[in-house]
This record gives sequence, C-alpha cells and structure tokens, in this order.
Amino acid sequence: MAHKVVSIVLGGGRGTRLSPLTEQRSKPAVPIAGKYRLVDIPISNCLNSGYNKIFVLTQFNSASLNKHIKNSYNFSIFSKGFVDILAAEQTIEGDRWFEGTADAVRRTQKNLLNVEYDYVLILSGDQLYQMDYSALIDFHVENGSDVTIATIPVNAKDATGFGILKANEENEIVSFTEKPDSVEVLNWASDVSEDMENQGRRYLASMGIYVFSKGILKSLLTDNPGMDFGKEIIPDTIGSKRVLSYQFDGYWTDIGTIKSFFDANIGLTDDVPDFNLFNETVFTRARMLPPSKISGTTLNNTIVSDGCILNADKLERSVIGIRSRIGRGTVIKATYMMGTDYYEPLEEVLNLGSTQQPPPVGVGERCYIENAILDKNCRIGNDVRIKGGAHLSDGDFETHTIQDGIVVVKKNAIIPNGVTIGC
Repeated sequence: MAHKVVSIVLGGGRGTRLSPLTEQRSKPAVPIAGKYRLVDIPISNCLNSGYNKIFVLTQFNSASLNKHIKNSYNFSIFSKGFVDILAAEQTIEGDRWFEGTADAVRRTQKNLLNVEYDYVLILSGDQLYQMDYSALIDFHVENGSDVTIATIPVNAKDATGFGILKANEENEIVSFTEKPDSVEVLNWASDVSEDMENQGRRYLASMGIYVFSKGILKSLLTDNPGMDFGKEIIPDTIGSKRVLSYQFDGYWTDIGTIKSFFDANIGLTDDVPDFNLFNETVFTRARMLPPSKISGTTLNNTIVSDGCILNADKLERSVIGIRSRIGRGTVIKATYMMGTDYYEPLEEVLNLGSTQQPPPVGVGERCYIENAILDKNCRIGNDVRIKGGAHLSDGDFETHTIQDGIVVVKKNAIIPNGVTIGC
C-alpha cells in the first residue's frame, strides 16, 4: 500500500567544519562525486522510494542551492510532486534565524497545510547513503509507531561521536544518550544482527532520519519548546510515545568534516565502492555538456565527469568534476577536482599558454597534486606542486586550507606558476 508522505530535508547550519567548502555555499550545495550536490542524495532517495513531495530547509548561503534545485527538479504539470526551498524568513511571529532542526520544522510547518500527507519524513542534507524510505515507512505503519528513528549499528569507538539509542527486543527505544564517553558507551549495547555483532557494531547510532505520524509531529512541536530533534525533542518523547528503532545495515556516512568528505569522494573510485553510483539513479541537474576528451593520459581508478579536456600524464584514484581542464605532464593522485562552472575560450588557453596571467581555469602543465581537494574554478598554473599528508599542520591561508593532512584549494583561488604547497 502506498502511503502519503511529505519529506523535509534539513539543510544544516553554517557548516563550519566543512569550511572553506561552505564559505560561499550552503552545505547541501557542496559538489560531490564530480557532478552532483550533497542535497541530491536525500532527494534521489525520496524519488527512488516513490515520494515526490519534498521541502528543503536552509538559511545560510542559499543562492547556489536555490539555483540548483530550480534547475534540477521540475515535474510534469500533471504531477503533484515538487521540491521547494523553505528559507528562514521574517514573519509577524519572529525574525530570527532557525535555531535548530526542530525549530526549523516548527517555523515552516505552516507550508504543510496545503499538502496531503499522513507521515512526515525528516532527513539530513549532508549524508551519503542509499535507502529505500518506503521500507522505513512500512515499518513505521505496520508496528504502530508514533516516531521511528533510522539507526545504524556502530562500534564503540565511533559511538562516542553520535547520539546512541538503546532498544529492546521489540525495537522500542527505551533510552538515549548524546555522544557518550568511551567508558559510558559500554553500557549501551543493543540487539543487532549476527553480522553486525561479529563486526563489533553493537551500538545503535541515530542517523538523523525520522518518521513522524502527522498529528504526533504537530503536537510534539507545540508542546515541547525544544530547538533540536536529536538533543531535545526525541529524548523527551521516549517513554511518552511509541518510539521505534529501524535498523539500517547498508553504507552510510555523515559528511561533517573535510576528512569525511574527502574519504567519501575518493572511496567512489574503489573497484567495488561502498556507495555505488551505478546502483540506484542519483538525480541532479541535466547539463548539455560535451563528452570528455582525453589525450595521452593514463587513468587508474578515476572517475571523469562530463565536458572535461584532459591531457595529463597520469590520474590515479581521483574524481574529476565537470568541465575540468588538465595540462600535459601533470600527475594527480588521491584528489577531488570539483571542476568549473564555465569554459574559457580554448583558443585563448592554447595561444597564451604559460604566459597567461592569471593562469587559465583548471590545472596547468607539469604539476603534481596529491591528497587534495580543488574547489570550483581554481586557476592552478604550470609546475605547481601540492602534496597533502600527515606531515602537514592544520592551517588557513589566502588560497588554501589544510585539515587532517588534506590540502583544500579554495573556490576561485589562483595558484601562480611554480608554487609549492606541502612538499
């Protein structure tokens, strides 16, 4: 039976831990896998699950996200489906920013009045995973749940970074703790599958994915002034409502830091990646770009997006984004190059060559780049060396940032000929 569901994707706050990638865009708008945006993941999961009534809540640097949503998700005039942006706005009720996940939903729930639904699916906009939400909704309905929380088994070490739930044999959540320490967490084991048990993943971490029955959500947000679902609403609901755990045992990662973002993208180049782009359709903006042109380049475990012109010597374990240009003799390893938003006239790039200042958009000739993220529209000249690694200390500089040994070249940054970073 098809259930009536409306989905709400939470855009997150300032995303400071993903800086500098979030300096000019909201977290859900950060490019991923060369051609997508983070927000495409939960939206695609919704569409693949048969749910096409979707709101995206955001407030920081939302211009590029608004543009992406507008250009990507247009349904037939005969469809009732939509993907709409809901940003924090001044109203007669108040003029402040959203102060948490629950506050954001509470202040925008008036937009649900004209939508026909029985269940509300609340999702995070900064996670990488593939899930059939219809199975989650079926579980919620069949078990008579008021609130269902998607959980994933984690080991004791990882559990200290999550909200941890304890569930009984009927999957009913009986207690909750936020980021327990390494000693406390040992008391929070739950029943998990045999496979998870053998991997030492005995602790149920909240995935930040919630299902609420229609009336329950409204009453909770009215009666409870809490600003955040994970820290206030959910813990206060346990014991007073029927709150169940829906265990998910697939691949899932929270894109909260530069390291997790880097690992998630580079992991896509594995022979059998944990997140399989060739499994379910990931929807995004349809661009009319030419096929990529590759000349004299050795490719090894590399993803190449549309519209690229690659003359590099070697690309290894890297993700190359749309419209990327890489010059001759260049070697790139373990790098996510996001690509560009536009093309420069090829005649100018070829005619001016090494004399062009600033350098053309893309990566020049005879460069060596490893353990790096190159944000959109970078201009990296010839003979540039960028090498991240554990030998580097964290720091923020004019053209780049270093975090956890990863060099992040900022959006629109210019790296002149011959510059060395991290070597």
